[in-house]
Amino acid sequence: MEFIREYLPILIPIVVLEIGLMIYALSHVLKHDKFKFGNKAMWIVVVVLIQIIGPILYLTIGKDNE
Repeated sequence: MEFIREYLPILIPIVVLEIGLMIYALSHVLKHDKFKFGNKAMWIVVVVLIQIIGPILYLTIGKDNE
């Protein structure tokens, strides 16, 4: 229990950032049909299953500029 209390101030911002990025990237994937690379189903899987890195990958290499 002491271990959790020690790392909780570090974990809360990381979890909030992860959830925020995932919600933003997932909503963008669902609203758009064009991507630089891949398709909608692939990006949904990447954003949801690959923690923190998935949404960042989508926003950097998958998101079309339109």
